[in-house]
Amino acid sequence: QVQLVESGGGLVQPGGSLRLSCAGSGSIASINAMAWYRQAPGKQRELVAQITSGGSTNYADSVKGRFTISRDNAKNTGYLQMNSLKPEDTAVYYCNADISFRNLGFNFQKQYWGQGTQVTVSS
Repeated sequence: QVQLVESGGGLVQPGGSLRLSCAGSGSIASINAMAWYRQAPGKQRELVAQITSGGSTNYADSVKGRFTISRDNAKNTGYLQMNSLKPEDTAVYYCNADISFRNLGFNFQKQYWGQGTQVTVSS
């Protein structure tokens, strides 16, 4: 069974840094596009950053220059390096990935979400 597991969230002071990880497990053939989303209390989930299988990246304007998305295809793992964190970055961060996998001899492709990890930026 394919799943995504996130880690690396926590409490950090303004100006600090955190690195989130998103590890895929199960019968994964390949991970195509990966993305990080976040959802703050009372707000809609928003796209933070995305990376294609070829390594092209895209960022929300609010995080450009501060966050970096990357991936290690050999480990089926994606990362979000967050620097110069601000209180408004406080949210639950979710990993999303488009994954190709095999089951019972057939190929499938499906979007998966991680369980979310809390990031709190506060002094």
